[in-house]
Amino acid sequence: MAMSGMRGLSVFISDIRNCQNKEQERLRVDKELGNIRTRFKNEKALTPYEKKKYVWKMLYIYMLGYDVDFGHMEAVSLISAPKYPEKQVGYIVTSSLLNENHDFLRLAINTVRNDIIGRNETFQCLALTMVGNIGGREFAESLAPDVQKLLLSSSCRPLVRKKAALCLLRLYRKNPDVVNVDGWADRMAQLLDERDLGVLTSSMSLLVALVSNQHEAYWSCLPKCVKILERLARNQDIPQEYTYYGIPSPWLQVKTMRALQYFPTIEDPNTRRSLFEVLQRILMGTDVVKNVNKNNASHAVLFEALALVMHLDAEKEMMSQCVALLGKFIAVREPNIRYLGLENMTRMLMVTDVQDIIKRHQAQIITSLKDPDISIRRRALDLLYGMCDVSNAKDIVEELLQYLSTAEFAMREELSLKAAILAEKFAPDLSWYVDVILQLIDKAGDFVSDDIWFRVVQFVTNNEDLQPYAATKAREYLDKPAIHETMVKVSAYLLGEFGHLLGRRPGCSSKEIFNIIHEKLPTVSTATISILLSTYAKILMHCQPPDPELQSQIWAIFKKYESSIEVEIQQRAVEYFALSRKGAALMDILAEMPKFPERQSVLIKKAEDTEVDTAEPSAIKLRAQQQSQTSNALVVTDKSHANGAPLPVGQLSLVKMPSMSSNVDDITADPRLSQENGTLNEVDSPLPSADLLGDLLGPLAIEGPPSSSAHPQPSSNPGMEGAAVEATAIVPAGQQANTVQPIGNIAERFHALCVKDSGVLYEDPYIQIGIKAEWRAHHGHLVLFLGNKNTAPLMSVQALILPPTHLKIVLSLVPDTIPPRAQVQCPLEVTNLHPSRDVAVLDFSYKFGNDMINVKLRLPAVLNKFLQPITVSTEEFFPQWRSLPGPPLKLQEVVRGVRPLPLLEMANLFNSFHLIVCPGLDPNPNNLCASTTFYSESTRAMLCLVRIETDPADRTQLRMTVASGDPTLTFEMKEFIKEQLVNIPPASRVPPMQAAPMSPVAQPASAPPPAALNDPGAVLAALL
Repeated sequence: MAMSGMRGLSVFISDIRNCQNKEQERLRVDKELGNIRTRFKNEKALTPYEKKKYVWKMLYIYMLGYDVDFGHMEAVSLISAPKYPEKQVGYIVTSSLLNENHDFLRLAINTVRNDIIGRNETFQCLALTMVGNIGGREFAESLAPDVQKLLLSSSCRPLVRKKAALCLLRLYRKNPDVVNVDGWADRMAQLLDERDLGVLTSSMSLLVALVSNQHEAYWSCLPKCVKILERLARNQDIPQEYTYYGIPSPWLQVKTMRALQYFPTIEDPNTRRSLFEVLQRILMGTDVVKNVNKNNASHAVLFEALALVMHLDAEKEMMSQCVALLGKFIAVREPNIRYLGLENMTRMLMVTDVQDIIKRHQAQIITSLKDPDISIRRRALDLLYGMCDVSNAKDIVEELLQYLSTAEFAMREELSLKAAILAEKFAPDLSWYVDVILQLIDKAGDFVSDDIWFRVVQFVTNNEDLQPYAATKAREYLDKPAIHETMVKVSAYLLGEFGHLLGRRPGCSSKEIFNIIHEKLPTVSTATISILLSTYAKILMHCQPPDPELQSQIWAIFKKYESSIEVEIQQRAVEYFALSRKGAALMDILAEMPKFPERQSVLIKKAEDTEVDTAEPSAIKLRAQQQSQTSNALVVTDKSHANGAPLPVGQLSLVKMPSMSSNVDDITADPRLSQENGTLNEVDSPLPSADLLGDLLGPLAIEGPPSSSAHPQPSSNPGMEGAAVEATAIVPAGQQANTVQPIGNIAERFHALCVKDSGVLYEDPYIQIGIKAEWRAHHGHLVLFLGNKNTAPLMSVQALILPPTHLKIVLSLVPDTIPPRAQVQCPLEVTNLHPSRDVAVLDFSYKFGNDMINVKLRLPAVLNKFLQPITVSTEEFFPQWRSLPGPPLKLQEVVRGVRPLPLLEMANLFNSFHLIVCPGLDPNPNNLCASTTFYSESTRAMLCLVRIETDPADRTQLRMTVASGDPTLTFEMKEFIKEQLVNIPPASRVPPMQAAPMSPVAQPASAPPPAALNDPGAVLAALL
């Protein structure tokens, strides 16, 4: 900005910089705006100098973040000034303050057009810059032809033509119809003959935009682009100012190769040969050097050249050179270069047949799977998946299984699913496939979908030679002291069907198999109990003649479950008991399951049908979409709810819905999980069981749960929940033209009162607002203490309660005046109608002298105030836990990024929120369980159970499961716990957690589920 001689502007800027606080700055700005408004009312008396000065001040105030809602006309009028200083101000301020739909812009169109077609180059540049910045339909329709003429003009200097090209690019992006393709294609080709690299670079940007929409009209530009690349590659006639670290105009090289990727093919053999020579020169001349800036420039050119090589389906020799070069990249120390090498190898694998060449680098790629950088590990996993075939499947799958034990939660689901797909797709023999899947379930049961163990059962059932081997392996896994529930399911099924084939092997008699399976019954979910009942019936059927002792044991189990509340379990128990009394006829009734019809695997089918591109939006991606090419790289995508609001409680609403995006940097596993009896397992849902796989394979494979209107919405006031609650923390006068600042941190005072029943809610130099509360069931009695700290009265005192829909609040009359040094008490009655995390707000205002103060304060009538801790014994806990089978009554979420806290500290934290830990329920010392009773008018006394599982290998992650008899309460309690982990004071802050799977819970077969600390109060806090 040319501000020489404008003393008033300099003084104003100095005043602003010297302000001690925001309030002083606001007062100085308000004073200046008032002065400017007064001077603009008598515009005729203003000199051009004064108008220019005041408009500059307006722009400076706008840049500081203040609203400037007047003076726009004065700014626009300066555009027509005859002198440069005034015209410059007009153009700059107009393009900054006004958007493309502002009415005042119409007044300037003629002036702008006159400047564009005039002969003053400086004015032309100002006009083109403003038109490019604002864009807009009216500017495009009125000025695009003139901008095109200026771009093609041979009499204009390169500076003006560069700006004209960029201005036209902006207009075209906003309104593609402003460029008439029929009359413009040949002229675009003429522009590519330009010798000035500045004009040529700007024109190439315009060409990339044009051919991305319609390449057919611009075939004549293709050979010109190749000639430009030849000129740059040979460094012919390249000015020094366009050479960056010895590389001739890398920006122009990248843009030119990007433009070439939008043309499907290159038919002319001479043009194709010339282009390949250039690409060969780029490939051979690029290496990794120490200078970071040179690396960035040369690699930008190189990777665009690689994309072009893939696009052109170059000869095998050139492809080999590309892979060899990328092989060097993945072996260097610089992580960014390794990442780019792995990513581009994956791209090459997707569009060309270079699998054999890439296999030469398999050892280095496997090494990258253990890189400290998770982004590199993910790229390595994608590449290993894509390059796997029969020849290397064993090695790759074994590496994935080995890595699975140490991988973080964010990658375990993706690892397990890819290992399962590869094991099935390229298994050298079926016994190896069974071994791999059982190892997967053993190491990562939480991340193995039902589809995977269903597939194992299909293979074993359809292959008689495999049945004894599979039954033997299943029996071996049952001997482990703690196995995942999925392993219980698959082992019970296999032994029920094929256990009799084990004959007289040690530990494999019918009674021994029954005993080892029956040990798992107390710790499994209702869905698994159904499978175990079928297994018992099968064991009884194969045990002919029946063992009286075994028969009586199994019959006792059937009789026990004949009164089960679960219809499926009850029906099985009744029918199996009746059938088992038929003696030898049972052999025909419960005969071995028939072979499954041959069909393609759900996993492989989805892998083949899914289109995912790991590359960023580019010409290759667009071309792949246009030609409907599929890729084999798998990407997991899962973004949390964009606006932070909770999702509706649906059948599987504990899981964040995956984003319809394939951004490879947002890969997070998000299985649909539930928890039963201390084990973590997948929800047995009526929805398709491939949801977990769908999350892995990307948007086209996702089968999200349908929204159900029968389920209650989680909150009646979305604007007040989650992170928004913190945002509604007091808005002190600073944002309401108040001149009084609060004493102390209002948010910290609120958080303190969430766990205490008395304290200071708000204080400023004039008043102190205290609060004292008593809570009983769903009722609360609060008293507000309004204390005048001064020797003068507080006038015009008003208090208004803004209650959320779930609270009924009655406030007694507040006096209009608070006498000097006096304190008044205002009782407040609160009734909780239903579960919600919304917060009531106290809108409080008063007047002291000439100051009018207004604040909005959150009242600590929060969810935990309606909780009463209760200790639940093992005998009470399990029936309640099992009676809540899954969503929406039982919700689970895995949280990452947790600040590591000792379990005792975590327990104390939860204790402060009226959750009490139930010691002795979970033998795993890293797990905590808690219980509480929630009171509201709609639910009355409602028991709520919570379980927290931490990973000793990574304290930054934990998983929580919340269960209650009311779906809204379950959701609100889960979200409330997360909010406290986020919003508590820094000394005990724990960041929020995103859904992601946890490691398997190791539990003895006879042990029940959750909980871990011996001190109930400590465990309670840990639970939250």
